[in-house]
Amino acid sequence: MYSDKQLRQIATQFAISKDIINICPLGSGLINDTFKVETRDKNYVLQHINKTIFPDVDLLQQNIENVTEHIRNKLIESGEKNIDNKVLNFIKASKVSSDGRQLSYVKDENGEFWRLSHYIEGSVTHNLVNPTYSRFAGEAFGQFEAMLVDLKKPIGEVIPNFHNLSFRLAQLDAAIEADPVGRLKEVQDLVDLVNIYAEEMTVSERLYQKGLLPKRICHCDTKVNNVLFDKNGHVLCVIDLDTVMPSFIFSDFGDFLRTAANTVAEDDPHFEKIDFRMDIFKAFTEGYLKSARSFLLPIEIENLPYAARLFAFMQGVRFLADYINGDIYYKTSYPEHNKVRARNQMTLFLKASEKEKEMKQFISF
Repeated sequence: MYSDKQLRQIATQFAISKDIINICPLGSGLINDTFKVETRDKNYVLQHINKTIFPDVDLLQQNIENVTEHIRNKLIESGEKNIDNKVLNFIKASKVSSDGRQLSYVKDENGEFWRLSHYIEGSVTHNLVNPTYSRFAGEAFGQFEAMLVDLKKPIGEVIPNFHNLSFRLAQLDAAIEADPVGRLKEVQDLVDLVNIYAEEMTVSERLYQKGLLPKRICHCDTKVNNVLFDKNGHVLCVIDLDTVMPSFIFSDFGDFLRTAANTVAEDDPHFEKIDFRMDIFKAFTEGYLKSARSFLLPIEIENLPYAARLFAFMQGVRFLADYINGDIYYKTSYPEHNKVRARNQMTLFLKASEKEKEMKQFISF
């Protein structure tokens, strides 16, 4: 969509060397378009920010700046070496904004937003989900949360109600009442299943309202490929910080397991093959508690099995609502795609529920 000339013009709006050698696509993200910018002295990552998903770009970048600055200071205090490889570093724009601030993003002539960060040389990501990398990921995300426990600067919700199940259930209720394309009768059994478990699965919101469960600064998009490793397999840092916001720690714990512990992809129609992988649960939990146990409350730890069930349930609710609404949110490849996704996730929820006792026994180690 953007020519090489346009990308160069955008990159040079940041405080970097103007001697750009090459710009090429980087990665295959679904939300933001990403490019590698090569100069004679350093390489950078240029990203087009998806303002449809993140309409408040100023809040988005302020969150990221506050988080990365805090982590950087923690690393300095601990005497960590090679800090630039262990926390993302965003470059300020060359010119100050109209209100006198030097921002970490720019707006192009089309009204689109961009940001630039240092490229971490020698870093790799892994898409493979196995116990080894699940343990590494658990430790990395637990450490990420641990370093942000004492963050004083404000962090806002870039996507309000992102992981709020009560809100998602209200969306489903509205879809059921409207039934705009006449699909409700096809999925009535799934609606009935949701209704059976809805009160049980909204326990986190009730605990929060009673003051028993805190919200913390969480990553909210915990995937193996959102962790950078060096060539020797050691964790460098957590990346893709767009969704960092206040949430229950269940967000980071449960969302990882929703995809990693499923024996099939989330849109696989072979529901009989779906199971919840306890080897992945145990590995991720070991890594997560190794770094997060120091700050977690007992109520958070004891509800980790609930979190492992919660996110399959919540995603099932979201897919189901979108199917009833006529596929207005998620991209689909065929007419029943969201129905398949919803049934897949609710099946995973039931499989995880069958192993809740085993999960509870494991977390008491």
